Amino acid sequence: MQVSAFLRSAAAAAAVMAAATPALAHKVVMDAYQSGDVVEGELGFSDGTMSQDTVVEVFDASGAKVGETRTDAKGVFTFKPAAPGALTFRANLGAGHIGTATLEAEEAAAPPAAPADAAAPAAVGVDAAQIAQLVAEQVRREVKPLRQEILDYKEKNDLQTILGGLGYIAGLFGIGFYVAARRKASA
Repeated sequence: MQVSAFLRSAAAAAAVMAAATPALAHKVVMDAYQSGDVVEGELGFSDGTMSQDTVVEVFDASGAKVGETRTDAKGVFTFKPAAPGALTFRANLGAGHIGTATLEAEEAAAPPAAPADAAAPAAVGVDAAQIAQLVAEQVRREVKPLRQEILDYKEKNDLQTILGGLGYIAGLFGIGFYVAARRKASA
């Protein structure tokens, strides 16, 4: 008899937990990367919502502000650095949501110049530097969605989420054992 009461209590607790609407907590997701002679980045939330028309401040390695830019309708921002070096991008999205992304000095370096192989490009009338620039631009375009997918995956499958799920399971068992103990004590 007590086991069936425990199962009813556990089923009721599970039904309440299943019917509860999830809290829509989210983290700020910000990334910056070199794209030719400019730094390009994205700003948004882990739920996929991109931040529109947000001011992004830019700081150098010493912490001095070197400029600012804004995100567009897709949450993308660009910044052309005046000098090579490490840069930190910071955006305040309100309600305590602060996004930061750091581009290390080696990542922020200008792309290497293409080798001047005069034989092949001269034969077809195309400059080697132009070919290298076109290839680099196409690679950046192809890699950009992959970066976003990786960021989304990291945000959705972190250790905190896994431990939270295990905590819910342990909590349900705890509620069930508590109810069973109370019924046994009152009987």
